[in-house]
Amino acid sequence: MSKKITCILPYSGMEEIMPTIKGFKESKDTAKIIVVAKEQVVLDGAEVLVSESGLEATATWKELIAHVDSEFLVLYTKTMELNLGQYALERLRNTCEDTAAGMVYADYYEQKDGTMTAHPLLDYQEGSLRDDFNFGSLLFFSTQAVKAAVGAMAVDYNFAALYELRLKVSQQYELMHLPELLYTEVELDTRKSGEKIFDYVDPRNRDRQIEMEKVCTAHLKTIDAYLEPKFTPVEFSKGNYPVEASVIIPVRNREKTIGDAIESVLKQKTDFDFNLIIVDNHSTDKTAEIIQSFAHDKRLVTIVPERKDLGIGGCWNAGVADERCGKFSIQLDSDDLYIDETVIQRIVDAFYAQNCAMVVGSYQMVNFKLEEIPPGLIDHKEWTPDNGRNNALRINGLGAPRAFYTPVLRDVKVPNTSYGEDYALGLNISRKYQIGRIYDPLYLCRRWDDNSDASLDIVKMNNHNFYKDKIRTIELKARKQYVAQGQPV
Repeated sequence: MSKKITCILPYSGMEEIMPTIKGFKESKDTAKIIVVAKEQVVLDGAEVLVSESGLEATATWKELIAHVDSEFLVLYTKTMELNLGQYALERLRNTCEDTAAGMVYADYYEQKDGTMTAHPLLDYQEGSLRDDFNFGSLLFFSTQAVKAAVGAMAVDYNFAALYELRLKVSQQYELMHLPELLYTEVELDTRKSGEKIFDYVDPRNRDRQIEMEKVCTAHLKTIDAYLEPKFTPVEFSKGNYPVEASVIIPVRNREKTIGDAIESVLKQKTDFDFNLIIVDNHSTDKTAEIIQSFAHDKRLVTIVPERKDLGIGGCWNAGVADERCGKFSIQLDSDDLYIDETVIQRIVDAFYAQNCAMVVGSYQMVNFKLEEIPPGLIDHKEWTPDNGRNNALRINGLGAPRAFYTPVLRDVKVPNTSYGEDYALGLNISRKYQIGRIYDPLYLCRRWDDNSDASLDIVKMNNHNFYKDKIRTIELKARKQYVAQGQPV
């Protein structure tokens, strides 16, 4: 095989693709260019492979790989014009060869609304299993690695072939991040970060998500990290608690919303006693005054931590450790509110009915005026009792509101961060215990400018995603040990 490179790209139209083809042809390292199109077109300087399914389909890759006879291949995944940087292909090839990597990906410039900005990417970790991990749009492969991966594909997928390809490559090779700006891509999705994070739970993407779950499950089985549906039973009769349930609200400077949140808790109707524990993390606005205005209700417990270094997770630990905390600890964010007066009762009933150590509900997306906004109901129906904890390693969150059997939560403890702490907790608990689900909406999730993830720059987004990938890596290593020990129950 030649050390030159086969270039693969999708077709959308002549105007978009011809400049990209020209850029690849100008590189002395290009052996051939293959364009995947849904119908036959004539392109000067490129071979055309007709495939109605596109690059996300297994059948396309089975046919495509037979046309690759060079030692390396590069895949461009977008349809807009690609601008290659100086000696970009040569740099990618040399890096792939020098490191014996299965795949190399690089940072890039992002052109949006006429402005070009740098877009740094993250290093790939063992736990970077989410199917939306951003490699950029230019992926450079060892052909040997791709042929081995495609040859091992036993299921025909319509949407998950690229996801399966990189997971299979990662089983045998390193996925190498080259932190150099090697190309420019046009960004078409100009939504804010807070508008993108729920794409994967959009019901319109359900068929795609089912395929992604199957691919991830197979991967976990291959690397001996898959957990069988065997769970440690929960014994609810142990211990004495002042109340059956406690709602815990960590808060800092939420004077616009904390009153609504408190009212939605105190109006709950249950056949057991409950209280509300608010952990005021040293608010400097009128939050404390608003909390105090509800002090006449004896169910309200206010904690102001002595420590000044607590994130949301640390505030949760302070509330759960308090002797006034009930048998079940139920979450409510300080800018959200319960959807009706039955939420606490339904959550506690779910613990007993499903014998679980954690319950996760569903929520309705609304704006600050409580008007429904897309995508509407977030129910995380991708969770199943048998496979939810395996699939949890692929997605970026477990849903809300979350509730916990307090003894388990006191034992595991919440990471002292203000992002991803709930996800880390859910992964940890699900390793041993069943997580119960309620698929009806239990609270209204307000999306507004003061949300912590409403509009993040690339550095903050990368920090958040890196942390969640690190959580997955830790959990993946723990599960491998768990499986090696016989997954005790």
